Amino acid sequence: MNAPSAPDIAARIDALLPQTQCTRCGYAGCRPYAEAIADGTAPINQCPPGGSATIQALAELLGRDIRPLNPANGVESPPQIAWIDESRCIGCARCLAPCPVDAIVGAGKFMHTVIAEHCTGCELCIAPCPVDCIEMRPTPAPRPNRPDVNRRRADAHTGRLLRRAAERQRALDAKKAGAAPRAPEGGAAP
Repeated sequence: MNAPSAPDIAARIDALLPQTQCTRCGYAGCRPYAEAIADGTAPINQCPPGGSATIQALAELLGRDIRPLNPANGVESPPQIAWIDESRCIGCARCLAPCPVDAIVGAGKFMHTVIAEHCTGCELCIAPCPVDCIEMRPTPAPRPNRPDVNRRRADAHTGRLLRRAAERQRALDAKKAGAAPRAPEGGAAP
């Protein structure tokens, strides 16, 4: 019987992670962390949202020792969601792009709000807010972690950001291509 390949192991590891995409593990999201665990460059104890249950599941999958959560990555805590004080929101839209699952809705110069059912509690929206109107609160009711849903939402978010960046680049390239050559200063046009 052949041993599973690194991509297969990474996919199995990724399936055990909570898919909050919070980056507290030190990686850009759950998949990059899973790949680092699979290739042996990251330990299994760097996921605060997954906590001890995830560490135990990873240890069982990989045949490694269970280690306590690394405090440098954060602490295990009950699930929380972002909450926006809508009376203080200035509509700057800086919280929209960092939200890896598009749980924040709003538009520039209009207030924003959080769709609680979609929020993974990643906290990535807090730092960009210039008026500190976002805080983390306990989830209103116990709810199951939905890693598959979170992963699909994160993939859709990332895909949309990549498409927008490509569109901006095409528009910039087209604008540059259409610009007439400038005459050198003090001289005639070539």
